[in-house]
Amino acid sequence: MATNFLVHEKIWFDKFKYDDAERKFYEQMNGPVAGSSCQENGASVILRDIARARANIQKSLAGSSGPGASSGPGGDHSELVIRIASLEVESQSLRGVVQDLRQAVSQLEARLSALEKSSPAHRATAPQTQHVSPMRQVEPPTGKVATATEDDEDDDIGLFGSDEEEDREAARLREERLRQHAEKAAAKPALVARSSILLDVKPWDDATDMAQLEACVRSIQLDGLTWGGSKLVPVGYGIHKLQIQCVVEDDKVGTDLLEEEITKFEEHVQSVDIAAFNKI
Repeated sequence: MATNFLVHEKIWFDKFKYDDAERKFYEQMNGPVAGSSCQENGASVILRDIARARANIQKSLAGSSGPGASSGPGGDHSELVIRIASLEVESQSLRGVVQDLRQAVSQLEARLSALEKSSPAHRATAPQTQHVSPMRQVEPPTGKVATATEDDEDDDIGLFGSDEEEDREAARLREERLRQHAEKAAAKPALVARSSILLDVKPWDDATDMAQLEACVRSIQLDGLTWGGSKLVPVGYGIHKLQIQCVVEDDKVGTDLLEEEITKFEEHVQSVDIAAFNKI
């Protein structure tokens, strides 16, 4: 049973044979490689690397000691020395510039102090000594002084009197202007506030005589009431309402008074409504 099972398995049992054949083929192509020869080749490679490193060290040392060497550590050192020297030169030049600026500032300060001392403001602040002569007693003329004071009093009285006259004249002009303004305002017609009213007058039924109803409404005569156009507007079921326009003065005729006068005709009028109300 086990042998039959392994027959069906895909296992490479002869792989070692093929590996040996491949190794022999490469040995025939390249020749047999001995272990001693490999060690000798490795040692020779190490010796060659050591000799190359020593030669590089000797070359670098010779280049650093030579006068024209510019590469390697010696070249870097020489470049650093050159840069330090240039920086020292620049610092010396900057020091000279700073010294010149200090001298210029000191000269400017000296000039400013001299100008301040010579300015007129400085002179004004300085104390000034004046020679005061002894006072002399002088007797003023009494008559002249008295006349001068009398003249001043007369002038003062005249000035006050003129101010009072000017005030009176200004008050009179103001009163005159107010009176004229009041007369003009009284002469102008006063504006009367009016309103346009559209009334809907509804009858009781379709048997109401609408011409008689309109005549009743127009028979109302009031101060400030003016009737306008009218028309019949259908309401429904053969009933029409009277829509009539009127203009009233607001101070004399009101809507309540107008409705009360129209509803007095109880035989023809059922109700009164205001359809539109506009100020004129």
